[in-house]
Amino acid sequence: MRVVVADDAVLIRSGLVALLEEFHCQVVATVGDGDAYVEAVAEHRPDVSVVDVRMPPSFTDEGLRAAIKARRAVAGTPILILSQYVEVSYADDLLADGHGAFGYLLKDRVIDAEDFMASLRRVAAGQTVFDPQVVSQLMVRRSTTDPLSGLTPREREVLSLMAEGKANRTIGRELVISDGAVEKHIRNIFTKLDLGADNGDQHRRVMAVLAHLRQ
Repeated sequence: MRVVVADDAVLIRSGLVALLEEFHCQVVATVGDGDAYVEAVAEHRPDVSVVDVRMPPSFTDEGLRAAIKARRAVAGTPILILSQYVEVSYADDLLADGHGAFGYLLKDRVIDAEDFMASLRRVAAGQTVFDPQVVSQLMVRRSTTDPLSGLTPREREVLSLMAEGKANRTIGRELVISDGAVEKHIRNIFTKLDLGADNGDQHRRVMAVLAHLRQ
């Protein structure tokens, strides 16, 4: 994988580069601010980017705003936000573009290098991956109408685990149900959310997760 790393902290950048290279990734650019990140994406068109939320000059949400600009410059460019903070306002905008290929993990909750790399690969492959705490914060921003109201409690559990980027087999293990039962619940979710089969299951999975996170 070709990766761009955007983080204002030199030690964090260096650590990420060392980790990525250990797993045979090619780091094509490392940058410390949002503008440089957007330029790096436009120039290198990486397979995935790892981006911090708080960068110069205001150290608030520059990383997320830069991620939105990067998606406009290179439609659907895969982005994994890696931060100490949950900032959901611009994360909603990134989810709303419908491309998938987006993740949000919290630095202090990433405890296994291989799990992190697996999440990065899923984002690069077009999937969505979220820390459960980020999912919880996104769910707070719910509207008055709930398109998920027709889902059963079990279907909601399945959809919540899908939103965390869990594969069907992992969902089955966590809920102690068979792979076939997981697939049945997912089919029911697609049907109840009126997600047709025209664009394939992966696209429907992304759209179902987006519906869940918006609520």
